[in-house]
Amino acid sequence: MGERRGVYLVLVRKPEGRRPLGRPGGKWDDNIKMGLQEVGCGGMDWIELAQDRDRCRALVNAVMRNRLASQEGLCCMD
Repeated sequence: MGERRGVYLVLVRKPEGRRPLGRPGGKWDDNIKMGLQEVGCGGMDWIELAQDRDRCRALVNAVMRNRLASQEGLCCMD
């Protein structure tokens, strides 16, 4: 895959610069881990998953179908 690919740089590289004062914000990789736990895939290695395009796309589609179904269910309850 190579260290020059954009995906590798986003997943592994550390951001440069300084953080603002105050409480630190959440890390985006923590959001990814929480999303995987919501769909029951909490123990999955998400970096490895991101490198397998077909598996990643299938998981994202399943999550989106699940969220759309739950949103439609909430709308019908009103």
